[in-house]
Formats: sequence, structure tokens, C-alpha cells
Amino acid sequence: MDNKIKTIVDRYDRHSDRLMDILHEVQDLKGHISGEDIDDISKFLGIAGGDVRMTISFYHFFRTDKSAKYNIYLNNSIVSKMYGCDKIAGAFEKATKTHFNSISEDGMFGLYYTSDIGMGDQEPAAIINNVVFPKITTYRVREIIAEFINGKSVTDLINSYGEGHNQDNLIHSMTTNNLLRRGRVIFSSHKEGLALEKVVQMTPDEVIEEVKESNLRGRGGAGFPTGLKWMYCRKVDSNEKYVMCNADEGEPGTFKDRVILTEVPQLLFEGMAIAGYAIGASQGILYLRYEYKYLVKYLESELHKARKKGILGKNIKGKKDFNFDIRIQLGAGAYVCGEETALIESCEGKRGEPRNRPPFPIERGFLNKPTIINNVESLCTIPKIIEKGAKWYSSMGTQQSAGTKVLSISGDVLYPGVFEVEWGMTIKEVLEMAGGYDAKAVLVGGPSGKLIGKHQFSWNLGYENMSTGGAIIVFNKTRDILDIVENFMEFFIDESCGSCAPCRYLTVILKNKLKKIKDGFGVDSDLQELEHWANQMKKANRCGLGQSAANPILSSLENFREEYEKLINKDKKFSTGFDLDKAIQAGAKAVSRFPVA
Repeated sequence: MDNKIKTIVDRYDRHSDRLMDILHEVQDLKGHISGEDIDDISKFLGIAGGDVRMTISFYHFFRTDKSAKYNIYLNNSIVSKMYGCDKIAGAFEKATKTHFNSISEDGMFGLYYTSDIGMGDQEPAAIINNVVFPKITTYRVREIIAEFINGKSVTDLINSYGEGHNQDNLIHSMTTNNLLRRGRVIFSSHKEGLALEKVVQMTPDEVIEEVKESNLRGRGGAGFPTGLKWMYCRKVDSNEKYVMCNADEGEPGTFKDRVILTEVPQLLFEGMAIAGYAIGASQGILYLRYEYKYLVKYLESELHKARKKGILGKNIKGKKDFNFDIRIQLGAGAYVCGEETALIESCEGKRGEPRNRPPFPIERGFLNKPTIINNVESLCTIPKIIEKGAKWYSSMGTQQSAGTKVLSISGDVLYPGVFEVEWGMTIKEVLEMAGGYDAKAVLVGGPSGKLIGKHQFSWNLGYENMSTGGAIIVFNKTRDILDIVENFMEFFIDESCGSCAPCRYLTVILKNKLKKIKDGFGVDSDLQELEHWANQMKKANRCGLGQSAANPILSSLENFREEYEKLINKDKKFSTGFDLDKAIQAGAKAVSRFPVA
């Protein structure tokens, strides 16, 4: 057995629910997780080797084969495509003399596509050995590869720092915040600890009542009232409860949490501590997407400072038995882990497959204990509500959508970036603010949201009209709607956990049908079938990913049907029948089972 593996496993007290952390440490140490490593991990943890392998195989960034010296993950989401991702990919292949999804013969370079890395405001972007390279040009590709060949490290190639805390010694990132509008809540001035000083003078029920009175609703997109969630969880009888923060913003076009975590992590930690006080939890978990690994050392440092200031730890602000602390749980690349029960499974060291509900997390969540899961933005709002009052907060926005919303705006705009606005702003006003003057279509809420046209630009942002988790992507008149939809369908195919058959199969069928239409072989019935199958997706899948995976098809058919219809060739008749003999020729030939045509 490998003593290095034993040391890592012992650091986590041989708890199998810390498998994700153990796998990360092993891979960081060795570059990959070998079969021998898997055997050692399973023996030390007392779990089946097959369970370890199942967890590893689920996540995008775990590797069981030897890795290259430089592993390049290029984002190929829609905004990256719009800004020249394909040219950048070609430049990488030429410079490294290898192809994507392979390693060069000399073992120097590994090229991989990845769905989204939270850099929609500075595309094309790539992650190379955990360092983010934004706004890559073909010249920059040649420069990077030449320097690597000459023996330079990845950190040697950091040639600038972004603004704000991106310049912190523990971050030193080329990523820019692009924080273009500060609102009255998240990015307003904040005196650290002030809200907690007020909280300890209140009862937990009074804290929950204040949150309820504010009309704060979840900022992840679903919009469930935060105060109600806390109230229900508090009422569950248990000696152990958990607060979890969902920082797994994997929706293409979303990057607001990246900026919040960079600039105001103290606000988040204080919000989590208040949540812990309200429901009676002593432990918090910040689930951070792997693509933001470059922030971990900085966030750990900020957690340490919070403990020294008495914001975390024991007897917080002098309140006896108010004990609360936070640990960071790093993901490993799986969009579905943004779904709260999949996130819990991942935190427990398992595949990020959504659970059946009920029971809900507030009853049986992490380690089967009552758990509340809130978005980064939701938890950052809590200290401001406690500090300034529910009436102050509910005075902003609209009747059903109180407060502010942080937006990530990208695509065909002059000013891509992060904007904090009050709910109720129209899409037209959003476009004016970000410089989207030639907009043909706007995607509100990312691929799982809705693609709208000009006739809907007067709609207001809000739960009563246009709900969104924050992603807004703008497309101008030069963009092909079906190309956009095809990219999103590829994303959902890649990110499906595969648990539900409709999600596993219908996403592929819908994408193939879409390609058939794009290639000029579509018939009228294809549009009807697209709608029918897409609606079945909403009914038959058990989690939000599967239920929303067909939204790009449905909303584009609803608002841009003419883009589909112009590709339907009315003059020619194409056979839509299925030729069994023709379909099995390749398979029959491969196995020589019977004569082939």
C-alpha cells in the first residue's frame, strides 16, 4: 500500500463522505488516479473499489490515465464559439501537433474541450493546469505553447492581473471582474460583523421572520421563499443540521458568483453563519465549482480571518452555544451538481445524481440530516436584510420580486460583465445598459431559461414575468438561431447524469432531429415531433436539468419558428421511414453474422 495515499486518507479521518477531497489530493500529487491508487483508497476507506471508480468516472476533471505535462481545457460554450473558439482550437492543435481529446506523442500537451468555465465575459478562455487564460488570441496560443516548450511553468505566463482582489497574492489571476454596476445590496458598502451583532440579540425565530418579511426569494432561479425554507428546516427535530452554499454556477453565461466570491466573500460567510443560527446548524459547506479552484487559497485565507474576527467559530459574538464554521467542498466538473440533491450526493463523495423527492433536503439532506441549500447571492443578501431591515429590502424591486438581482451579461454587447439591478427592469433597458443595440434574440436564464425575440423585449425581469438565475446572453442579427440551439443541446447531452432514460436518449434524438433540419432534410412533421418530444422531457425527467434540457428547442420554436420553417424544403419529398436492413449493415459487417448487401 502507498503510504502517501494513507496519509491523505487519514487527514480526512477515513470518512468516505470526504472521497472528493481525497481524490483531488491524490490527483494533485500524482497527476492522475491510477488503479493501484483506487485500490488503496477503497481499502483505507472501507468501501468498494467499484464505488470509487464510479465517482471518478462521473466527473469531468478526474483522470485515471496519465496526464500530460500541460492540460489545456478550452471552453466551447456558445459565447466562446461566437468569439472565435474554433480558430483558437485550430491554433492549439497546430502548435501542439495534436488533436482535441488526446495527448501529444511526447506527453507534453493534452487538449480537451469543456462546456463552461465561468468566463463568459472574457471569451475565448481556457484553463491550463488550473490557471485561467482569458481572451485568448491565436498569437497568444503560439506564445503560450512556445514558452511551455522552452520549459516555462504556467504561472510564468501570467502576464497581467485583473482588477480588485484578482491582484491578491493568493489569487494572482488574469481574470477580470467586469463589475459594471454596483447596486444597493450585494456590492454596496458593508461593515463586517454588524449583522451578526444584531442577530445575537434576536431569537432564531425572529431572524427567520425578518427574512420572511423581506420577501427574499432564492436567487438560483427557482425563486422559493428563503424564509419559508429556513422555517421548515428549523421545525425538523434533529441534533445535527447543515447549511450549504451552492457555488456551482455551471450554467453557460453565468459568472456573477465568481465576482461575488472574489470581492465580497466575507458577506457570504456572514450570511451562512446567520443561516446556521436561524436553523440551529453548526456546520456550513461551500460547494465550489472546480473551475474556480484558483480561488480556494484566497477563500481559505478569508475563512481564517473570519474565525479570528469571531464571525465563525465558537460562541460567535459572545453568544453562548452559537457555534458555526465553514469548509470548502471542491466539485470536479459536473453541471448537474448545481441541482441541490445532486450537490448533496457530490458532497458525500458520490456521483452527482439527483435524488428522488420527497424527502426534501430540509428533512433529509447531507448525511441524511436536515439541510438548507441556498445560492451565493441569496446568502450574501441576508446580512444586508438583518442590518437594514426587511422593509428597506422589500421597498426595492416589484411586489413579487423584492430587492436586487445580479446579472451576468455576455454575447453581442459592448459591455459584457456583472450588473446589480433592481427587479422590474425591462429587457430593453438591460440591452441599453449593456450596449446590446443590435439584438435579435436574448437568452434569459441560460440554456435552461428562455430564448426571446424583439416582441418580448418589453417584458420585465422578475418572478412574475421573466425569472432568471442571472445569465443573460445577447445575440445579434448575424447569429443563426439553430446553431445556438444545437450548441445548447450538445451541452445538455454532455452534462446529463444519464439516470433518467428521457434525458439520456431524448436529448440525443432532439439534437439529431435538429441537425437533420439544418442539413436541409427536414419535413413539416419534424417540427411537430421536436415539440412533442421536448414537452415529454418536461414531464418525464426527475430533476431540473432533464426538465429544462429541451427549453432551447421549445422557446426557439415558439419565438423563432420562421428560422426552422425556412429550412424545410417544401418541394422535395424525403422518406421518413426506417430501413432496418440498411441500418444494420455496418454492424452485420463488423461481426460477420450474415451476408451483407
